[in-house]
Amino acid sequence: MSWLHAFIDVPADLHASQAGFWGSVLGWPAGAPWPGHPELSSFEPPSGSPYVHLQRIDGPPRVHLDLESDEPEGLVERALALGADLVSESDEWRTLLSPGGLPFCVLEAREREAPAPTAWPDGHRSRLAQLCIDSPVSVHEAEVRFWRALLPARWVESSSPEFAGKWHDDAGSPLQLLFQRLDEPDGTVRAHLDHGTDDLAAEVRRIRDLGAEDIGPGRGWHALRDPAGLPFCVTENSPEQTRLRDLG
Repeated sequence: MSWLHAFIDVPADLHASQAGFWGSVLGWPAGAPWPGHPELSSFEPPSGSPYVHLQRIDGPPRVHLDLESDEPEGLVERALALGADLVSESDEWRTLLSPGGLPFCVLEAREREAPAPTAWPDGHRSRLAQLCIDSPVSVHEAEVRFWRALLPARWVESSSPEFAGKWHDDAGSPLQLLFQRLDEPDGTVRAHLDHGTDDLAAEVRRIRDLGAEDIGPGRGWHALRDPAGLPFCVTENSPEQTRLRDLG
C-alpha cells in the first residue's frame, strides 16, 4: 500500500491563518500538535484517518508529500538509486528530495481508514482528492520517470500535452497524483493541492467566501490562491473515496 499524506508547510506567522482557512475548506478542524513534534498538526476528519497536515517551517510556504510503505527502508533505497537525495533522518521518517527538488518523506505503513467526503448544507460534497506535481519543462520527463518507477501502481496517460498522467495505488490511498508540465523552462519541481467536488461552481463560491483569491477557471478545474499565497485547484475529481478510482 502507498498511502499518501499531503503537508501544507508555512512559516510561524502564517500558521494560524492557514489552520483556520484549510480547516474551513476541508470541514476538518486542525488538531493538537503531534506528541514530540510541536511543529506538526493534522486536520481531523470526524471519522477515518487524517491525511492532510500542517507543518510550521523556517521558509516560504510550500506543499510536500509523505509516502507510507510496508518496507520503508527498501523504498528509501530505491528512491536513492533512482536519483533522490537524502536530506535528513529521524526515528519515524526519512526526508528526501526528488531529482527535480520536491521534498517528500518516507515512513512505515500503518492501518488507515480513508475519511468520507464532507457534505455541505446545500447538498454538494468535497474532499481533498489529488496532489499535483508541477515540473518545469527541463525536468518534467525525468521527474515523471522517477515517480513512476518509485510507485509502481496504476497509471493512466493524459491526452493533454500539459499533463503526463495520473497515478493511484488502488489499495485505498485517499490521494491520487497528477503530473503537470509547467510552461517554465527551468526551475524546481513543486506541488499543489487539488480539492475534489461534485459541484464545482458551488465549491468555488464557498471557498472564495472563505477568503481565497481567484486565479481563474480551467477545463474541469478552477484555480485559487490561499491566504499564504499557495495556489490550489478546486476540481471535478470525485470526492468519493474508492479503492479503484476513476482516473480518466
